Amino acid sequence: MKKIEVRFERSDVSDRIEVVVRAAERDKEVEEVMARAAGHEPVMLNVTDSGGAQRVIRATDVLLISVNGKQVDVVTENGRYTARTSLQSMEEILDPALFLRISRFELVNLAKVARYDFTLDGTLRLEMAGGVETWASRRCIPAIRRRMKGKE
Repeated sequence: MKKIEVRFERSDVSDRIEVVVRAAERDKEVEEVMARAAGHEPVMLNVTDSGGAQRVIRATDVLLISVNGKQVDVVTENGRYTARTSLQSMEEILDPALFLRISRFELVNLAKVARYDFTLDGTLRLEMAGGVETWASRRCIPAIRRRMKGKE
């Protein structure tokens, strides 16, 4: 676990408290600190593994969530699971600051995007942690560009 340093700075704005987290990268530990500071419990997802066993995983561990036929796949660095809920229901419970819809059929965890490339023909390739690759739909690219630049 990383060393956490806490300090107080006085501000002239008295009607709010602002917490800033500084770190080399936005990783799992940073996400947990931010969630605790905001007073949020981590979102937990009920999923089923390939052997049919029920599991509970943290949403912050999710790389991407996609529709595959009639099932919803939840992909983490540790494996692939299925969920018994719709993609829209997942989107409603997940942190919108962390998860972004990149197509009609897929959500990605922005904290888990390792690299992204806008290609010459206007498509967007996202490489997630662990080498998982996915592609964004063209109609979502303007919103993704704004989000990646921090304007949303």
